[in-house]
Amino acid sequence: MLKKNILVTGGAGFIGSNFINYLQEFTNYQIFNIDDLTYASSKSVYHLQNTKNYRFFKKNICNQISVDEVIKKSNPNVIVHFAAETHVDNSIENSEIFLKTNVIGTHNLLKSALNFFQNLKPIQQKNFLFIHISTDEVYGSLKKNEKPFTELNPYKPNNPYSASKAASDHIVRAFYITHKLPVITLHCSNNYGPNQHREKLIPTIIRSSLSNKPIPIYGKGLNIRDWIYTKDFSNAILKVIKKGKIGEVYNVGGNCQISNLELVHKILNYLDKVKPTKTTYKNLITFVTDRKGHDFRYDINTLKIKQQLGWKPKTKLDQGLEQTINWYLSNTQGLKLSA
Repeated sequence: MLKKNILVTGGAGFIGSNFINYLQEFTNYQIFNIDDLTYASSKSVYHLQNTKNYRFFKKNICNQISVDEVIKKSNPNVIVHFAAETHVDNSIENSEIFLKTNVIGTHNLLKSALNFFQNLKPIQQKNFLFIHISTDEVYGSLKKNEKPFTELNPYKPNNPYSASKAASDHIVRAFYITHKLPVITLHCSNNYGPNQHREKLIPTIIRSSLSNKPIPIYGKGLNIRDWIYTKDFSNAILKVIKKGKIGEVYNVGGNCQISNLELVHKILNYLDKVKPTKTTYKNLITFVTDRKGHDFRYDINTLKIKQQLGWKPKTKLDQGLEQTINWYLSNTQGLKLSA
């Protein structure tokens, strides 16, 4: 029986760490994690350090030698590539690190993975898979009543982050077409859940509320996003590993369209109920100057993954938000409330 080794890049980040914990709970994979432990990393996989089926490598994917070394030591059947710079605001201020990590880093991984793949025995090659985690933002922005993006929509990225992810998508596809490296690309919508970095929208709302500080909302808060509970995304990735078709692209979303302002109100309504103050947290809402080039709306059609792989999200937004907020209320150190 073939070993089941999985290498996760960026496994100390928000989505990657949730995925590793999901693997630990529901599979028998030998898990290998490469992460450079940047500012956005979390401690949510530290508890695995002494377990037999987990090994961590503190390495940067921009270092080709390090990537070669980790792939050789992990001997993976599957590589799931999360490692990326992801915060749009940061990409506007400093795009260079996004190009370096998201483009050059991905290229390094592909080169190492290809060399590893080409030296496998035929039966091992049949069981090898490189899964590239991308974003719905590569498709650009939708107007209010436009149809959701399908996997066939052209790329129209509007900020340095989404442009860097689009570039990495193209390189992944090129390695599949040119070198026959077995790849699958996933475009996911906004993930949320436990242990997300404090700079992201939902933790910012919760942190600001509990600190009695202004809750900053871009523009008028009318921008629309699709949200997926991170555990549902982990389930989708596992489904793709088991049943996905080589060379395909799958959109993975929560089928949940909501404006930023509506999302804020949902969170604050729940906080008012479970951790009431003398007034209401809604008094803290503060509208700030809109983000440069702010995409109005994202929405992806998930019919393909539903029909071909039988996957659909299980967690309703209200349920997922309550679970997320309760986690932060029990783990306030993740919010750094004194900051």
